[in-house]
Amino acid sequence: MAMNKTLLATLLATSLSANGAESFVVQDIQIEGLQRVALGAALLNMPVRVGDELGEQDVADIIRSLYASGNFENIEVLRDNDVMIVRVTERPTIASISFSGNSAIKDEQLQQNLDASGVRMGEALDRTTLSTIEKGLEDFYYSVGKYNAQVQAVVTPLPRNRADLKFVFSEGVSAKIQQINFIGNEEFSDRELLSRFNLNVNVAWWNFLADDKYQKQVLAGDIEALRSYYLDRGFLKFQVDSTQVAISPDKKGVYITLGLIEGEPYSVKEVQFRGDLIGKEGEFKALVPFKPGDTYNGSEVTGLEENVKRILGEAGYAYPQVTTIPEFDDENQEVSLLVNVEAGNRIYVRDIRFTGNNSTKDEVLRREMRQMEGSWLNSQSIETSKNRLNRLGFFETVDVQTVRVPGSDDQVDLVYNVKEANSGSVNFGVGYGTESGVSFQVGLQQDNFLGSGNRVGISAMMNDYQKNVSLDYRDPYWNIDGVSLAGSIFYNEFEASEAGIIDYTNESYGTSVTWGFPFDELNRFEFGLGYTHNNIGNVPTYDQAQRFARSIGQGGENEIRTNDFDVNISWTRNNLNRGFFPTAGNHQRAFAKVTTPGSDAKYFKVQYDVRQYFPLTEKHDFSLLMRGRLGYGNGYGTTGDSDNILPFYENYYAGGFTTLRGFRSNTAGPKAVYTNYSSSNNGTISATEDSVGGNAIALASLELIFPTPFASDEARSQIRTSAFIDAASVWDTEFFYNKDSTISGGGQYYYDYSDWGNYRASYGVALQWMSPMGPLVFSLAKPIKIYEGDDDEFFTFTIGRTF
Repeated sequence: MAMNKTLLATLLATSLSANGAESFVVQDIQIEGLQRVALGAALLNMPVRVGDELGEQDVADIIRSLYASGNFENIEVLRDNDVMIVRVTERPTIASISFSGNSAIKDEQLQQNLDASGVRMGEALDRTTLSTIEKGLEDFYYSVGKYNAQVQAVVTPLPRNRADLKFVFSEGVSAKIQQINFIGNEEFSDRELLSRFNLNVNVAWWNFLADDKYQKQVLAGDIEALRSYYLDRGFLKFQVDSTQVAISPDKKGVYITLGLIEGEPYSVKEVQFRGDLIGKEGEFKALVPFKPGDTYNGSEVTGLEENVKRILGEAGYAYPQVTTIPEFDDENQEVSLLVNVEAGNRIYVRDIRFTGNNSTKDEVLRREMRQMEGSWLNSQSIETSKNRLNRLGFFETVDVQTVRVPGSDDQVDLVYNVKEANSGSVNFGVGYGTESGVSFQVGLQQDNFLGSGNRVGISAMMNDYQKNVSLDYRDPYWNIDGVSLAGSIFYNEFEASEAGIIDYTNESYGTSVTWGFPFDELNRFEFGLGYTHNNIGNVPTYDQAQRFARSIGQGGENEIRTNDFDVNISWTRNNLNRGFFPTAGNHQRAFAKVTTPGSDAKYFKVQYDVRQYFPLTEKHDFSLLMRGRLGYGNGYGTTGDSDNILPFYENYYAGGFTTLRGFRSNTAGPKAVYTNYSSSNNGTISATEDSVGGNAIALASLELIFPTPFASDEARSQIRTSAFIDAASVWDTEFFYNKDSTISGGGQYYYDYSDWGNYRASYGVALQWMSPMGPLVFSLAKPIKIYEGDDDEFFTFTIGRTF
């Protein structure tokens, strides 16, 4: 029997009367076209059941409910006598999602955006959602100045009602700023105002902080910088009245016009405080940067507010509100500042917790805390604790959160979240130079042994010039007062000629013990005792070495043996913002060592090292590192008729990654000089290219640290790139230079080695990477000033040391 179906509605509800149909009682419900969606699930989404009377509004409700389920893209409602038939077309299931042509937005970011919109593999495909996503992505490109950008979602049907979804991007090029105009500026010139902008026209290649590509967000930041510029010069009523951005017809150029209302500069009449001053009004007034009649400065007002908050934070008021209200006297162009202080409740710390320290024990972190549990919250102590954790060098990042205790308005918990760095390192180094060839060294050090915070190091080093075995240990908290204890044992065989130094051998062994005493949060003193046995073979016959041999009564011999006991002291000041790739602060260390009476070699050495980081941007993306070293050593007392001098095997040397990049290790400095008296009473002098070092050294380095090109934000926390200039001078204060001497050979190597002005210099670039096996350092360097006999080294690669 033929079925007489009456179309009730398609897609959108149509009145029954319009189709000549009347209400009827539904005796049965049939749903056609279901593939993925279960029949029961579809029936649950419909507001009509068997036995209900179906009317005009009911049909609309059925379609609306089924569409709301998100499973269907086409719906028809039909009637066959008293049977209601619902014919549906299911939305296809997303089988895969891919992206093409997107360089400005990463795939991961796009996928997160799609997930938030419910577009993911295995879900039903909603084409209306795709249109919204396309529009949102194009709006993003417009905000960064890419007005030719297009985003299209391509849907490819697959068998079994599935579909591949591909987003195709045509990003185009960013529109460049053709002109920036100011209207209404009388106090300051266009050029002066443009100097405040990151966006600019015709950006010079060296101005890496500026940009000539239009971005909406950057323009908003520039307008805020412009407003701050005027406020800092007293123009309190300055306004940016209008902002017009015009796009060229080809959508490749942008013209920006800003309308300004400058107003007049105001001077400060007085500054008053009101509100809950917690008895510290005197301290607050001492912070005021203005005197009556001074020009208003917005940055100084902000600084005053922050300093007031700091004092309140140190007193336990964690959530103060400090606002400055100006009262204008337009007739006299003066402003009175009313600083309103709302201290809020005094907050106490209930608990301190640590997260992310999977290897490091809680006690290692807790002993660095200067904020105590049960005491009121002190913002300075919290920040000091954070800095101390950073300086340990065990963590890549340290963050702290203040969490309110539920049900309490005066208690908080502190949560320090750390990301552990690889505190162990393999001291493996490979270097290559046109003169030096390949060098190799290996060792192992664990700065956070078994998470205890103790350092254990063992080194078994072997290369062309050295065999070394050493074991060292350091407990930074030997007692509860923070006194540290460290000790080391070593055995070393050294072949000087293979290390770029004049030929001799030194077989040495020894031990040392050191105690460290904290003075305050930044300063630390150490005291140590040591013993060293040296067995010098193939004693060199050049003048400087023979002077030392004669001073200890072993002149003319081919072997020198010394047993030396020493006392050493050091001072360290560490104010770096973190131990891992610092960007601000300084690190200083002064060291002095002297052998005790009774030692075979009586000498002393003093040395001072400093590193200073200057952040150049607010985010510390760019920093300037200044590094320096001064060192001096000499003998004391006399042995027989000879003054004691510094042993030649204790000399300073320059060259290599830690001192002077671009030069082979130890080769930059004084050379060996020989005097021959066989032909005359005055003797003749010959010099060689063999490096012998000196008893004094001065190093200086200037290094610009900048973001690593093409590296992601996450990778940049692991990688550091820089450009540097190194300079070094090594000299011998005991060297006697006679320019009138008869030179029998090597005159090109002979000059006044006692002159500190004979410096070397180089420039280059470096990359440091905190790899899973420890820090890796690559550098390319070229000498600027070099002397005859110095060996240059263009490329170096080192593992186990960073700056």
